[in-house]
Amino acid sequence: MRLAPRLEEACAMAGPEAAARLTMVPGIGPWTAAETLQRSNGDPDAVSVGDLHLPNTVGWALAGRVRSSDEEMLELLAPYAGHRHRVCRLIRLLGVRAPRFGPRLAPNDHRRR
Repeated sequence: MRLAPRLEEACAMAGPEAAARLTMVPGIGPWTAAETLQRSNGDPDAVSVGDLHLPNTVGWALAGRVRSSDEEMLELLAPYAGHRHRVCRLIRLLGVRAPRFGPRLAPNDHRRR
């Protein structure tokens, strides 16, 4: 495979350069690159842009916003530059969740017939 040696070089690169290297591979976007760098390089600043729930969770925890976009999330995390992933992890570990508005499931008791 032509890309494998070039991808292994990303292990020794700084966050933005490593993310750029990973996103050169077709099918790897910013979310996948951030998730990979968080685990492989221990990047404390790699934010998972494009995550379904993370912007709402961060928006709720830091600004009391029920719904937030990726851009709003990055604005809220700007003061924590260099440690943005750590802040997101701490928010999740604290159990903070944005309010939910989906339909509620009425559980059926299948034991009785």
